[in-house]
Amino acid sequence: MIVYLDGDFLPLDEARISPMDRGFLMADGIYEVTSVLDGKLIDFAAHLNRLGRSLAALDIAPMHDFDAWLAIHRKLIERNGVTEGGAYLQITRGAGPGRDFLWPDPAETRPTVYLFAFQKALVDTALARRGARIRTVPDLRWKRRDIKTVQLLYSSQAKSLAIAEGFDDVWMTEDGAVTEGSSSNVHLVLGGRLVTRPLSTDILHGITRAALLRYAAETGIAIEERPFSVEEVKAADEAFATSATSFVQPVVEIDETAIGTGIPGPITQRLREIYIDESRKRAI
Repeated sequence: MIVYLDGDFLPLDEARISPMDRGFLMADGIYEVTSVLDGKLIDFAAHLNRLGRSLAALDIAPMHDFDAWLAIHRKLIERNGVTEGGAYLQITRGAGPGRDFLWPDPAETRPTVYLFAFQKALVDTALARRGARIRTVPDLRWKRRDIKTVQLLYSSQAKSLAIAEGFDDVWMTEDGAVTEGSSSNVHLVLGGRLVTRPLSTDILHGITRAALLRYAAETGIAIEERPFSVEEVKAADEAFATSATSFVQPVVEIDETAIGTGIPGPITQRLREIYIDESRKRAI
């Protein structure tokens, strides 16, 4: 694997990051994952816009413009021969003069920029064909979920425990409503309407979510943005999750209760087809 680290492309086993890096010590960093289809990047401009928002929220200065980021991503994908999969970008505040809760003076540190590319089946997957089985868990994450930080321990723990119990993922709940999956936005189909939680600091502002809502509206599907409960999920006609590497993921069961017919529903499947088709057309 060839990775990118602070301006250089090099083999993974030659990449070195300081043990004093605040991403390692404090989870002081952000990330983006951009999907790759047919060797091209999906929703890249939107991912960079969110990257800029996350950097600004953590007061980390941007280091490249659009064209430079695009050139880095394209070269990385080419060097690794990725045709279907993704590119992971992580930026941390960098290595400070010591371990301190205070952010170091920007003059004393430089952000660490790290990217790697990976090959992964995205379009034809067993989980997309059969639908996911979901377990609910309390949402115990911090309150700025709109910033795409590397603070992922609780999501990782919750999903790992769910997988060990025979589920495919978790949906998190807070104040009686569903917030997100472990790494996805969540949605229902009720009476032909698409119901999704509105944007706030409670959820990540998903790039796939935003694109899918545009495509759904263009097809005439009514969209209702509001919180919804687990009981509403159980009574829904269909349910699905969206993320960069699962696209539109059907959900067929929650807490051992079948959703709708218990198989991926027609609206979900159609939205998945539309998203993949449109993404291929617009990829760069």
